[in-house]
Amino acid sequence: MPLFQRQLIAALMLCSLALTARAEPLRIVTEAWAPYVYEENGRPVGLDYEISAEVLRRLGVEVEWQFLPWKRCLLAFEQGHADGILDIFRLPEREPKMLFIEEPLSEVEFVLFYARQRPYPYRKLDDLRDLLIGTSPGYWYNDKAFRDSRLFSREEAPSHEANLGKLVRQRVDLVVNDRRAGLYLASQMNLGRQLGYNPKALGTDRLYLALRRTPQLEELAKRFAIELRRFKQEDAHARLQARYAEPPDAPIAAKD
Repeated sequence: MPLFQRQLIAALMLCSLALTARAEPLRIVTEAWAPYVYEENGRPVGLDYEISAEVLRRLGVEVEWQFLPWKRCLLAFEQGHADGILDIFRLPEREPKMLFIEEPLSEVEFVLFYARQRPYPYRKLDDLRDLLIGTSPGYWYNDKAFRDSRLFSREEAPSHEANLGKLVRQRVDLVVNDRRAGLYLASQMNLGRQLGYNPKALGTDRLYLALRRTPQLEELAKRFAIELRRFKQEDAHARLQARYAEPPDAPIAAKD
């Protein structure tokens, strides 16, 4: 075996030993956002949770998961109480303090949900003039025109569930959420027949696992990305995607 290959294998073995020799498990915080990550019967489940957990299992990394409100997730990371954050958007201002694993876990598509008895078609930003739109605190909407527009008003709710509740009670005109997450949540709340959504997306983005910037975790990030890319090519990943696909009683899309 060539010297370079022997050195590479030795380096990977040392890195693996260092990761498995952690005095404590890897501490990852997240906020429940079904179907990507949430709790069911007291245990974490969800598309991105199960993908991450499987990749980390293959890498031999023990993990401690904790669910917190989003702003507390960011604070726990900033104060050093967490090693990573699951399902976070990659923003330039976050790069100095967060090490984003290069391969994303999922892609999201932000759309506008409406109550079926009060549909508001959306094709361009001006269609939202003078409306009240429900948003979620701490969430990033990557369409700059939508984010900065003064054509409409915004109202934050303490949770995604509260946003949809306000929508059916006509306390807001529209609610912005990821399409898959909104469909899943509406189904879980038995609101599928009361809600619809505009198929035109406000924007798309990607969800990542971000880690603290330490030499040890930098090596883990590289190995995680390699294994995640490998896992995405397997039937097991396709089965996970199918399991968390659109539920049968979800809100329907408005016709163009």
